[in-house]
Amino acid sequence: MAIAEDLAKQQRSISVAEFFEKNKHLLGFDSPTRGIITTIKEAVDNALDACEEAEVLPDIFVAIRKVDTEVYRITVEDNGPGIVPKNIPFVFGKLLYGSRFHQIRQSRGQQGIGISAAVLYAQLTTGTPALVISRTGAREKAHRFELMIKTETNEPEIVSHEEIDWDRTHGTRLEIQFKSTLAAKKRLLDYLRLTAIVNPHARVTADIDGELTTFERASDEVPPCPSPILPHPHGIEFGALKRLADASTGTVEEFLIGSFSRVGMKTAGEMIGIAKLKPTRKVKRLDADELKRLLDAMQSVKVPAPPAQQCLSPIGEDLICRGLEKEIQLDFVRARTRPSAVHGGHSFIIEAAIGYGGKLPAEGNAQLLRFANRVPLLYQQGACAITNAVSQVNWKSYGLSQQGLPAGPALIMVHVASTNVPFTSESKDAVASIPEIEREIVLVLQELGRELKAYLSRRERKKQQDDRARAICSIIPEIAAKVSEIVELPLVDTSPIEGKIMRKVVAKKRTSDGKVCIEVNNYTAREVALTLYNLSRDAAEDAEPRPDFVDDIGGEYNKVWRCTLGAGEAWQVVYTGAGDGTLDVRGVEDNRKVVVDLDV
Repeated sequence: MAIAEDLAKQQRSISVAEFFEKNKHLLGFDSPTRGIITTIKEAVDNALDACEEAEVLPDIFVAIRKVDTEVYRITVEDNGPGIVPKNIPFVFGKLLYGSRFHQIRQSRGQQGIGISAAVLYAQLTTGTPALVISRTGAREKAHRFELMIKTETNEPEIVSHEEIDWDRTHGTRLEIQFKSTLAAKKRLLDYLRLTAIVNPHARVTADIDGELTTFERASDEVPPCPSPILPHPHGIEFGALKRLADASTGTVEEFLIGSFSRVGMKTAGEMIGIAKLKPTRKVKRLDADELKRLLDAMQSVKVPAPPAQQCLSPIGEDLICRGLEKEIQLDFVRARTRPSAVHGGHSFIIEAAIGYGGKLPAEGNAQLLRFANRVPLLYQQGACAITNAVSQVNWKSYGLSQQGLPAGPALIMVHVASTNVPFTSESKDAVASIPEIEREIVLVLQELGRELKAYLSRRERKKQQDDRARAICSIIPEIAAKVSEIVELPLVDTSPIEGKIMRKVVAKKRTSDGKVCIEVNNYTAREVALTLYNLSRDAAEDAEPRPDFVDDIGGEYNKVWRCTLGAGEAWQVVYTGAGDGTLDVRGVEDNRKVVVDLDV
């Protein structure tokens, strides 16, 4: 008895803030290196959500400055609608406070933990309050708060509050100081780059310890903001059903029609019939057994899927491709958006893209980019359903080598958009293994795999054609020269022979006696307007004709000529030089041109 009494004296309740203060690793603050990325991630996610809700093109500024030994100041500023002053202390100084937790729609933040957890982490490591400045309109004053969190009660503590002048007409600025390190600078830039890819309507400027980087927007259209929907009958559980029923004043029929999506009078009648209830019964008076019967009936009746077009906002195939091409140089990129599907009564849409070539590394595994609700997933790749689904695809049949994950100069991107992304933990690093989600990922990747295989096949055929073309362009003139020498007759012009064989636009570069000659022949039956690019160490100051444009790129000169050739016409440029570098022709389809460097 004495032991029990002693144990009872030690027992007490704790607040959610106190719990997460001692278990900060659950929220992604398990190390100083990762803490800085998690803080910026949460602040940028909130800024993007706010801007989209206000239908404003996001313009976000991120800064990291070292202020003391191992202490950094993180600043995130946006041009969103701002926050009402009375709500600012609760948004940043109270865990589990937010506007999206009770809404069934796609959003980056849902739990109301992330940014307030960053404030908690700051006061835990440095004891300094968070600084928040927010303004809701041009006619309103900006409000400046210094905030901390009372961990014992999970309530905000306002250190100071004043009205100030601010140059922004609307928006929010957050400054947090905590102990950290910039060892993860590259990963931080990767996060911002990935954020720019899946949010092509946003401009993100980063000032990391004095080094400025800007990720420009690829689209000037704000994506439609998803609208909340009612819960779906197949996604409800007993506890939630009882809570809804206790708060309702209507009959069972009115409750089903008014509280759930896709439930009309006919569907409600079918559910009530299976549950053996009277439609006119007040739903709040149903006992536990009757509610269980009603729940079983709701789960058994076939109900259409939730309205995904209303509650979800996928990126779209075109914008995915534009976002990838803006940030990553690729030879081939394709994207696909699957039709909406459902898991546990929650709508979701899978989008994916595949890229190949360009500046992707030729060795090692393909790059895997994972996203959920337009947010990059940087950690726990091995524990993610996306990774599992990618390894389920037989990539060898699509032209890629594979050992678990595909290998080679390839990029695979997968985006899960859902009203309730099933993350494996509160830190939202990995998607849980839900069969419906994995199946949709596999299906969309198989679609893209077929497109990649077709591209690789076309590329191989073109390579063979180009090899033949190079052989023709290099061998025929040599044969003509030897024959002319043997028979002691003037050298014959072999261009007509090349034209009959090639029937394409042929660009050739040859260097002889310190002179570089680039010749373009139009062997097609129609006029072509083309642009010739020659990148080499030669400045070509004596080029005839002169280039239309010359750009000095770190000691190499990119020379550009534009010309229009009629059918059967030729064009030539000559300049003094060594003849190294590359030659490219643009403005002509790949299957109608051949570029030959006879110096190689």
